[in-house]
Amino acid sequence: MQVHHILRSKATDEVVTVKPTATVADVAQILSERRIGTVVISEDGETALGILSERDIVRELAAHGSGCLSGQADTYMTSELVTCVRSDDAEHILTQMTEGRFRHMPVVEAGKMVGIITIGDVVKARLTELAMEKTALEGMIMGH
Repeated sequence: MQVHHILRSKATDEVVTVKPTATVADVAQILSERRIGTVVISEDGETALGILSERDIVRELAAHGSGCLSGQADTYMTSELVTCVRSDDAEHILTQMTEGRFRHMPVVEAGKMVGIITIGDVVKARLTELAMEKTALEGMIMGH
């Protein structure tokens, strides 16, 4: 299965972005309201500069206290992004996410974000694929 299949199966192709100057408190509010785990930091809403996740915020809170909430998102974002393209293989993406210990990956084509996939999206797609394979094998065994 490829990334474009996963993007098609998602309820929305929206990528939630915030400006680099947004405060960490603003990002936390967005994460809570939208019930999502990460935002992409972007000046224009199309080009990813970095990513800031709930885990990043919790780590900073533990290390530096609540003062980080007034800091800018770009101060705390992960700027060395791992991205993928629509034609990438989902199993490869799952391996990258697992080994890299991250859960969100922007999908980029020609320098512009076209979506974002989560480890949950990839696992769900893989489980669907396995269920279809199982059904096909059972059909072959039963002579259907």
